[in-house]
Amino acid sequence: MIFVPIGVALFLISLLSPGLPLKVPVAVVDLDCTEMSRSVVQSLEAIDDIDVQREFDSYTEAVDAIKRGDVYGFFMLPQGFERDALTWREPVVPYYCNMAFYVPGTLSFKGFKTIAVSVSGKVVETTLINTGVGETRAETLLQPIVIQEHPVGNPWCNYCIYLGNSFIPGIVALMVLLVTVFAVSQCVKSDTPKVLIKEARGSIVEAITGKLLPHTVIFTSVGVCCQSLLFGYNHLPVNGRLWHILLAMFLLVVACQSLALIVITILRDFKMSLSVVSLIGVLSFSITGFSFPVESMYAPVRAFSYLIPVRYYFLIYVDQVLNGIPIYFSRWYYVALLVFPAVAVMLVGRLKTMFNNQDAGGEENDEV
Repeated sequence: MIFVPIGVALFLISLLSPGLPLKVPVAVVDLDCTEMSRSVVQSLEAIDDIDVQREFDSYTEAVDAIKRGDVYGFFMLPQGFERDALTWREPVVPYYCNMAFYVPGTLSFKGFKTIAVSVSGKVVETTLINTGVGETRAETLLQPIVIQEHPVGNPWCNYCIYLGNSFIPGIVALMVLLVTVFAVSQCVKSDTPKVLIKEARGSIVEAITGKLLPHTVIFTSVGVCCQSLLFGYNHLPVNGRLWHILLAMFLLVVACQSLALIVITILRDFKMSLSVVSLIGVLSFSITGFSFPVESMYAPVRAFSYLIPVRYYFLIYVDQVLNGIPIYFSRWYYVALLVFPAVAVMLVGRLKTMFNNQDAGGEENDEV
């Protein structure tokens, strides 16, 4: 309940502390060895995304280095590159990226693409100037429209801003689901349900609340601690009010506990319930919008994503922390988290039958 969520949080924060992976090891194959080709190599070395660690004399050596994992790509300058560029013979400049490793492959592709475009533009600009076109006019012809990029919500392209704030709450939610099912099953197995109901004056809602309330306090504290690591220790941006996301963490814990109770009351089998909540918790990392937009999923999968509490926490995080919009526009996400305990209260009466039936409860827990 404590060490797994906080341990995962510390691990992810330390892993993603640079924000964005930089200096991906790549190589260069310069078969031209001219002033222009050396200038291109220097431009490659100046890019932050890649790190030119090796220079090979042939295509075969560079491919072998990729296969060994020494580099994630290489930029190749063919023989006659400078001659063909200055005589308008359209030289072909190939570059190769190992996309089996998505992040380093994408970063190397981005760096190579930037250099290829800039080199092409520089050659054209030099040719235009040599033909009598002014430098300002040549730049206008090459780039008639100036583009300004403004990444919204995460202008630093920091991986921790969206990965840390999605995976860590997902781990907390998974542990809440598992521990809740385990706690209820152990309660039945230890032959204490009747005692709980008696102390709760016959109210199953009061009995379950008293049983799970300490877990609610512990998990909420752990969740707030993880948020403190993200927003306090790691200084991730909070563009809205901090208490909005703290409230969302509390409601996420309550909603996950309620979802676990709903699964138990429907299945009436603790072994199967534990398997189902495990599946739901693991799938929440994939189908709730962390890594792939829900709007692009198949309709059944998209509908199922809205039955998982983590989905609403993620939407609240986007609205309140990244975009900083008024809480009024996120009100339905908070309401959706409150729906889970409301449904659990309506179904929890079935647990009283399970608690009173000691024999059936014992058989079910023997399977566990």
